[in-house]
Amino acid sequence: MSAPHRHGGDPVVGPRGDGAPTPAGPALPPEQEEEPLPDDHSAVGRLAATVERLREEVRAAHAAAEGRALIELAKGVIVERLGCGPAQAAKQLAELAGQAGLSQLELAADIINQAAHDRVAEVAEDFVRAVRQPDGPGTDTGTAGTGTEAGGPEARVNAGGPDAAGAGGSVAVRLRTAESAALNAGDSQAVAESLLEHALAPLGAVAVAIWSTGPDASLTLCGHAGFGADEPARWRYVPPGVATVAREALTARRTVRFPSLGAAGVPSIGHARHPDGGRVAVPAGTGGRIHGVLEICWHRPLEPQPQAVERQIEALAELCAHTLETLPVQPVPTRALSSAAAGASELVELADGLYDPALVLTPHLDGEGRLRDFRIRHANEHFQDPAGRSRGAVDGALLLEAYPTTAGENELFERIERVYATGEPFRARRTRLTALVDQVPLASAADLSISRHGDSVLLIWRIEDESARLASLLQHAQRLGRIGGFEEDVLTGEITWNGQLFDLFGRDLTEGPVSLRDLTAHAHPDDEAAIGRFLQAVLHQRRASSAAFRMLRRDGVTRHIRVIAEPSLGADERLLAVRGAYQDISAQHWTEVALAATRDQLAFTEQESAERNRLALQLQHAIMPPTTAPLDAPGLDVAVRYRPAETESLVGGDWYDAVVLPSKKILLCVGDIAGHGIEAATGMVVLRNALRGLAVTGAGPGQLLSWLNNVAHHLTAQVTATAVCGVFDPSTRTLRWARAGHLPPVLVRGDRAAKLPLLQGLLLGALAEAEYEEAEIQLEPEDTVLMYTDGLVERRDTSVHDSLDQLLATAQTPADGLERRLDLLLTHSKSDTDDDTCLIGVRVT
Repeated sequence: MSAPHRHGGDPVVGPRGDGAPTPAGPALPPEQEEEPLPDDHSAVGRLAATVERLREEVRAAHAAAEGRALIELAKGVIVERLGCGPAQAAKQLAELAGQAGLSQLELAADIINQAAHDRVAEVAEDFVRAVRQPDGPGTDTGTAGTGTEAGGPEARVNAGGPDAAGAGGSVAVRLRTAESAALNAGDSQAVAESLLEHALAPLGAVAVAIWSTGPDASLTLCGHAGFGADEPARWRYVPPGVATVAREALTARRTVRFPSLGAAGVPSIGHARHPDGGRVAVPAGTGGRIHGVLEICWHRPLEPQPQAVERQIEALAELCAHTLETLPVQPVPTRALSSAAAGASELVELADGLYDPALVLTPHLDGEGRLRDFRIRHANEHFQDPAGRSRGAVDGALLLEAYPTTAGENELFERIERVYATGEPFRARRTRLTALVDQVPLASAADLSISRHGDSVLLIWRIEDESARLASLLQHAQRLGRIGGFEEDVLTGEITWNGQLFDLFGRDLTEGPVSLRDLTAHAHPDDEAAIGRFLQAVLHQRRASSAAFRMLRRDGVTRHIRVIAEPSLGADERLLAVRGAYQDISAQHWTEVALAATRDQLAFTEQESAERNRLALQLQHAIMPPTTAPLDAPGLDVAVRYRPAETESLVGGDWYDAVVLPSKKILLCVGDIAGHGIEAATGMVVLRNALRGLAVTGAGPGQLLSWLNNVAHHLTAQVTATAVCGVFDPSTRTLRWARAGHLPPVLVRGDRAAKLPLLQGLLLGALAEAEYEEAEIQLEPEDTVLMYTDGLVERRDTSVHDSLDQLLATAQTPADGLERRLDLLLTHSKSDTDDDTCLIGVRVT
């Protein structure tokens, strides 16, 4: 027989890991070992195996038909001569054929041939004796008397000893000795003792436990050897869900190894006597179903085992599986259908009593006894096939043939296989199911229930219809919106609440709901009037109404609740019931409170800001009004323009001044205080008045700016500003000027406009001491000089150099008079900084 398939060095329980171990038999030399079985766990592997099996069935149908009659005749002979039942005769025929290395057809021919000479019973006994006796045919280590004993030095393989390669004969002797002793044992306890004595003790094992699985995936200790006297009583029964060594093997459906039980921290029988010993647990199953678990205990930590030892342990687990299948085991009480009442007819009756679609599935094994598929034994009366097939078309079909998508979608086939192997039921909500209708996949959501009953599996599903889907949506909407619905029968006093409403009120389900008339007892005393008006409108005026109140819960939490209700009237307009809902609006309430406080704060801030802007604007206009009277200066026309910012919140510090000094000279200046608001306006007032006072001394513009810098640095609260200052002498028509970080003046002569030189001069207030360069220009008749602030030229997307070029192009445009030229400059200004603009123009007459 083929070796079991392996992953990562661990033997897998059966080729599918489903609880059906493949018997190992004697260890073969490396060159004779068979290749591992291909992995067919995947959905593609299962479907490919199904297609290949269907092809093989078609090819073998004709050949099987010819030999089936001969095999059935041989079974009949065995039934007649050995006095057994048909099922036992079929099993006996299969076992004898497998152990003798013959096909059932060959063995059936021999039995029938011997029956012709009235020697059937003797022949059958000869076959049993030849196969099962240690020194009979099939022993590849010689006959008894060679000196090789089960416990001798040649046969012993220590748990941490050398590789067992070449010890296949010793292993075979132990296996056959253990098998013979186990088959002759009267119960599972004797089987455990025989396995430890004849097969496991030579491997260094000190104890063995045989666990049987219940229909609820529980574990029952049905055989043990090598443990203390009190251990079996404490470990007689392991409920479902308790993590033990045997549970690990049952859940994983494969062999599990623990080199040291103490290091693993997993409880199990014998932990106190062998805390550091190694453990191996192997599921014992046949035909895809796990009947129990074989657990082996070593006294010392377990080292890696030779391949021959692994195969021997798997063969012993298969022997335990057949033993657990045939020997009577006490069933564990459970609410599931017991094994005695789990016949096919009882399960069919159970399925027919369900209101949901259900299928009764039975395992379908291949020729080697491995689980390959499940056959649909019965579809209940409520069965509805998505493809429109009748119940008769599905009954008797294989699951993967009728529903191939179960192999890949949501691992449904794997779930069924696992439930059948372990007995642990599986349930899931809103599982996606897909059916092929004319090769078109149709998906639907369903609730699944899979459970094992005896040797069958019951598959139940409930398709989520439109009403169930809408109910689920409503439930989630109520949960997200913190809404609970109610209905109160006015005539009987019966009140119905949903679960969400109990959570809102902080009440237990056993306490019952609260009547509308008792609502004031759960509310803040200040809200009794609002609740009273609400009840008056609903119960007496019979109209829908709502109210908001503060609920005082017993846990000390205060919640803000809105209740909405409407009356339900009968045909005679009599009030029958009240339906409505409660909603927790605490989050909304506190949000509204925070928003109201924020709105009040914003309104106060806006009012305060508007008042500050109004005062700054009044101060600015009081000192420097937008329009002013013409300046009376001999030999010189002077015009000024002031354009305040369009947004009053941007009240700035731009200023200008044009005044005739006592020396008959004319002071011309413009400046710009950094910043906006009332601070900039007050700074502008300080510098403008200071410059007027300093100009009386008769000093030049460079000296005036130097003194004004001292004022800005020492006598103001960190005021900085730019400025350009000029002094015009009408007698000589000369203009002396200086600049402090400001844009240079523009000279318009004839039809050309040019910038005056860019003199050196720091920003006012930047340093404590600063000197400013002066320049002098001789003006000619009809010359025009322009002084301005940056509000006239600055643009956010244009450099200052380009903005000045645009100013020069506009300034040299012919204009009728000085006033017209200034208006033209303001009109064609492309500034977009929304800043104040000051502009002074002087023209020599």
